[in-house]
Amino acid sequence: MIWQWIGLTVFSLTLLPAGLAMAAGWAPARLRARLAPVRAHGWGLLALYAVAPLNAIPRLTGASPQTSLVLTAAGGIVAVAGCLSAGVARLTTDRRGVR
Repeated sequence: MIWQWIGLTVFSLTLLPAGLAMAAGWAPARLRARLAPVRAHGWGLLALYAVAPLNAIPRLTGASPQTSLVLTAAGGIVAVAGCLSAGVARLTTDRRGVR
């Protein structure tokens, strides 16, 4: 149970602020060239962050194992969709020649 709290705290302190900043369009100048579609990468990072609360909160509240499994699977689907959307945005940006 303590590891669920630790994981939720760590992901909330690292991925959430970075994902929100990138989704808003902010990135450090030295990373902007690498992260060509900054907003798409931000949304992908937020989708990855969604796995942590969807996995930890049902376990911390004592939900049934089936509920935890369904929400963890939903978090995985959201994470895969976010990563795919960031990848597709990166590919379309490279094809247009914008860096």
